[in-house]
Amino acid sequence: MIIVGITGASGALLGIRCIEELAYHNKQIAVIISRSAWPIIHHEMQTDCTSIISIVKQRNMQPELLCNIIEYSPDDFFAPIASGSNQFEATIVIPCSMKTVAAITHGYADNLIHRVCDIALKEKRQLVIVPRETPLSALHLYNLYTLSMYGASVVMPIPAFYNFPETVDDVVNFIIGRVFDQLHIQHNLYRRWDYDEHTR
Repeated sequence: MIIVGITGASGALLGIRCIEELAYHNKQIAVIISRSAWPIIHHEMQTDCTSIISIVKQRNMQPELLCNIIEYSPDDFFAPIASGSNQFEATIVIPCSMKTVAAITHGYADNLIHRVCDIALKEKRQLVIVPRETPLSALHLYNLYTLSMYGASVVMPIPAFYNFPETVDDVVNFIIGRVFDQLHIQHNLYRRWDYDEHTR
């Protein structure tokens, strides 16, 4: 199982596309959406849905893949994933607010997203953080550096231009692809750099 947390930072589409692609790759996904994320999702995705399953269903996900997704409340500390004895594979926080970065860095596990990240770090499991803020203050950089030193992967949502992106989807797919690279998930979300190909 892979856990995906969506927090109250701009970039809701990143989290939703990550969930969709994990489902397409037949991964079991546990989704936690913070309370502050929902207003962002409603605004940026132009939807009034209050369930991630409803959102991906509206986006034409195949019905048989919906069973790969489980939703948990951010306040549910009785969820199986709230215990380190639960053998989940990895945690992705995408997009990740600076508040969430600070909470994870300092072990302030006051909601389920923070708690599963705390578990990932203490149990030496994969933790991928996709922070959505710019510019970054010295404090933001310090917290991200500290998380990296603790073992987390920090994937900045920065597009590449060597593959000539033409749409927002191209940019989003590149970022999701880079997240998947950290998890060693095979994919075709973006064209990898090949100098020989570009100079023929």
